[in-house]
Amino acid sequence: MKLIVGLGNPGTKYEYTRHNIGFLTLDKIAQDWNIKVNKIKFKGLWGQGTFQGEKVYLLKPQTYMNNSGESVREIVDYFKINIQDVIVIVDDIDIDFGEVRIKKKGSAGTHNGLRSIIYHLVDDGFPRIKIGVGKKHEKQDLASFVLSGFSTEEGKVMKACIQRANDIVNEIVKYDVERAMNKYNGRSVELKS
Repeated sequence: MKLIVGLGNPGTKYEYTRHNIGFLTLDKIAQDWNIKVNKIKFKGLWGQGTFQGEKVYLLKPQTYMNNSGESVREIVDYFKINIQDVIVIVDDIDIDFGEVRIKKKGSAGTHNGLRSIIYHLVDDGFPRIKIGVGKKHEKQDLASFVLSGFSTEEGKVMKACIQRANDIVNEIVKYDVERAMNKYNGRSVELKS
């Protein structure tokens, strides 16, 4: 049993922003796995299905980013999901733009969504897939940066990152997080023309 969580903010105003790359990736996974993420419960939108013979739950918390942990805690408790079986997909401003990195566990860094999940689970032992969405300019407000959209060129890179993150989730569910880390960490995303 696995829970895949894509982080973001609800509402069309935030749909294609840097902070919503987790939602966008979860949409791709749901499409590929033919799972509808349209049930309302656990303070989120969720769906369930199977992939590679494994029961999977997909979740988009609707609490806004900074309270994502409330939603994750509710579904984890309800289905009695092991912390190591929770996979979180999240934007990251601290890694290079277009980089996709897997971490097995660890601190939240500068990400309030991850901080909320760690706080509510009282555990940081879950894998996360981080997608580099760029770094703000020196005098730019962080909130306005992460809530901004992508240029056309950036959008092409993000599309490739979403595909990479999707491949990583497939690898983790099919095999394990170590194999996914060995296969994908440190390898740059390739753009398809």
